[in-house]
Amino acid sequence: MLSQVLMGGSVLAVVLSGLGYLGTDIWLASTQWLLVAAVMALFGVYLKMS
Repeated sequence: MLSQVLMGGSVLAVVLSGLGYLGTDIWLASTQWLLVAAVMALFGVYLKMS
C-alpha cells in the first residue's frame, strides 16, 4: 500500500514539474520536483521489493 502511495506521489511530482516548466512554480522549482519524484519512485520500488 505504501509503495503505491509513493508511486502516486511521484507521478504528482512529475505533473507539478511540468506545470512549473510552463511558468507557474508551485512551492518548488521544476528541477526540484523532478528530484522529489525520483526519490519517491526509488523508495516505492524498494518497498515493493521488500
